[in-house]
Amino acid sequence: MTYDLIVIGTGPGGYVCAIRAAQLGMKVAVVEKRKTHGGTCLNVGCIPSKALLHASEMFEEASHDLPALGVVVGKPKLDLAAMMKHKADTVAANVNGVAFLLKKNKVDAHFGTGRIVAPGKVEVKADDGSTKMLETKNVVIATGSDVATLRDKNGQPIAVDEKVVISSTGALDLGSVPEKLVVVGAGVIGLELGSVWRRLGAEVTVIEYLDRILPGMDSEIVKQFQRMLEKQGFAFKLASKVTDIVVTGDAAKVSFEPVAGGETQTIEADRVLIATGRTPYTQGLGLEEIGVAMERVRIMIDDHFATNVAGVYAIGDVVRGPMLAHKAEDEGVAVAEILAGQHGHVNYGVIPGVVYTSPEIASVGATEDDLKAQGVTYKVGKFPFTANGRARAMRKADGMVKILADAATDRVLGAHILGFGAGELIAEACVLMEFGGSAEDLARTCHAHPTMSEAVKEAAMAVDKRAIHI
Repeated sequence: MTYDLIVIGTGPGGYVCAIRAAQLGMKVAVVEKRKTHGGTCLNVGCIPSKALLHASEMFEEASHDLPALGVVVGKPKLDLAAMMKHKADTVAANVNGVAFLLKKNKVDAHFGTGRIVAPGKVEVKADDGSTKMLETKNVVIATGSDVATLRDKNGQPIAVDEKVVISSTGALDLGSVPEKLVVVGAGVIGLELGSVWRRLGAEVTVIEYLDRILPGMDSEIVKQFQRMLEKQGFAFKLASKVTDIVVTGDAAKVSFEPVAGGETQTIEADRVLIATGRTPYTQGLGLEEIGVAMERVRIMIDDHFATNVAGVYAIGDVVRGPMLAHKAEDEGVAVAEILAGQHGHVNYGVIPGVVYTSPEIASVGATEDDLKAQGVTYKVGKFPFTANGRARAMRKADGMVKILADAATDRVLGAHILGFGAGELIAEACVLMEFGGSAEDLARTCHAHPTMSEAVKEAAMAVDKRAIHI
């Protein structure tokens, strides 16, 4: 049998691409090396981490926040096994849902490691060593990413045993709450997983190479957020590089020193989470053998997701752009539509990013730092949640909304939200920006009262210095 399309990898980009292609009338197959669909995101990433983030937030709320609302429940007791079951049940529901959707759309699933042996030919090697050859008109590579390696002062990779030195995968499956957790890397993954275990009782220290947390996000928002995390109990060692991790029994000693040079310090920990980013997963796919052009470990593509080899396309974490599940999904839809003769497109200027800590951070478009660097003349509108009635009623008044608009045209160039539910609130800014809307458009749109979203409207009004409630 010859397929119209084979998608290698069934993470958010891959399975969405396969389903959309099937909807458009193609005969589609997917190749997946795991025994379940969903990739890193659904199995050991986005979904299980959000399950634990929510559960740990509820634990902390019961511990500290409910009495102020007149709800007296006594000191809560942590049942970590039950919390982990909630995570596992959530994962199972999602991955089973993807399997159902693929079957519903008549997408054939082949489990094993995929390798492109020639244009139009994909070999699938099963766990038992057996192989089969699939033929296709087109291939989409959607193999995602893997945990980036941390190296010591001698340039040697630091071993991750998933017992003491753990990756994000191990951090989602700890059997007990560590007394002391060191997180290497102050990006999204490190802060989210650090938040889970801090809320459950761990003492958390974050070591970051840069002189700030959350690189790429608006610096004003990030500075305010760092102060919040420190009040929650986080300790930060910024502008510091880890030089060694020595494991002895069930503990480790982490050595680090200032990036600019200086005395080496050592900190002890029960667990060390390596959260220094992710790297595209492109090895073993046969790319070099068939001549696919690479930029280091990323696959090079044109504006239609095509590689330099006819019939071979790539999306998601293996290509340029942010490593975000929703970016991969949009690319998956776009390439499927292109292959069907339509005009698939992704607007990379309107891809939101969210940090699911408490409070959340959500961002879309340019940061103030970006606009300054580009020499763009802009206006800023800000509104604090302390002035929002719904936020005060829920005792969720930390944070702010920040809107950036072009000084000449008033077109919204970026939106940044620090606060409860920011990941949901950012959506209206995305819709506005997708249609090239202005701060005035947002300011004149009626928002229900009382809602958190009123703060977004007020920030848009503040661009023109006419916010009502501050």
